[in-house]
Amino acid sequence: MPFPETPRVVYEKNPLEQVICQIRFPQVLRIATQLPDAFQERIRSSYPLFKHTMQQLPPEVAALFGGPLLSLASPMPRYEFTSSDSEWTVSLAADFLALTCRNYERWEVFRQHFQGPFEALQQEYSPTFYTRIGLRYRDVIRRSILGLVGVPWADLLQAPVAGELSSGIAKSVISTKCDTVVELGERLGRVRVQHGLVDKENEVCYVIDSDFFTEERTEAGNVLPQLDRFNRRAGHLFRWCITETLHDAMGPHDPAVS
Repeated sequence: MPFPETPRVVYEKNPLEQVICQIRFPQVLRIATQLPDAFQERIRSSYPLFKHTMQQLPPEVAALFGGPLLSLASPMPRYEFTSSDSEWTVSLAADFLALTCRNYERWEVFRQHFQGPFEALQQEYSPTFYTRIGLRYRDVIRRSILGLVGVPWADLLQAPVAGELSSGIAKSVISTKCDTVVELGERLGRVRVQHGLVDKENEVCYVIDSDFFTEERTEAGNVLPQLDRFNRRAGHLFRWCITETLHDAMGPHDPAVS
C-alpha cells in the first residue's frame, strides 16, 4: 500500500469541512421521467426536505429521446433530500446517488446515513451494477482554531506535501496547488489528492482534498465494503500528510472510548 498503516483516531478538533460519497450506475431513465415518490418515502424520516433541480443531459443520452419526450433532451432532473438540520444531503439522478455531509463525526455515522438511501435505491430501481464508487474527504487546516497561529506550515505538513512551504522561499509563497493521482494497489482503485493554500475568512489555510475512487464494475453487495476500505485508506493518507505537531493539536483519541 502506498500509505503506511496508522492507528485509527477521532479528532476532537475535526478538520473535515465536507465528505461526499457518490456511486454511479448505468442510466435508469425511470428516475429521469418519474418523480421518486416511493424512494422519498423510504428515506423521508431522515431526509424530510426536498428540492428538485435540473442538470444538463449528456448529448449521447439526449439523442435517445424523441417524440413526446423531446422536452427532456436538454435538462435532466436531480433530486435532493436534506436532513432537518441541513447537514446531510442525498442527491439522486438517473445515473448516480450521492451523500454529502457538512458536519462529519466518524465513519460509522456516515455509513449509517448512506446505507438507508443506498438500500432505497436498490429496492426501488435495482441498478444492474455500479460503474464508479467514490469517497471524497475535504480537510481544511485552520491554524487559528488549533492554537497554531504563526507556526510554519513546514512544521505541520510532511515535506512531500509542504513542498515549497518547507523551503527557503516559504515566507514568500502566497499560493500553491498540487494535483496528484495515486494507485492504491491490490485493485482497490485510486486516489486523487489536491492540496494547497486557500484563503478562508481572511485566514490562510491549507486544504487536503482526497477523492478515493474505483471505476471497475462493482456489484451491489460490494459497494459498502469498498467504501469501508476507502475510509481506512483515507485515514492512512491524512496521517501521511501531517506531522505529529498537527496531529496532536487536533486532539486525537481512540474511537472505541469516545
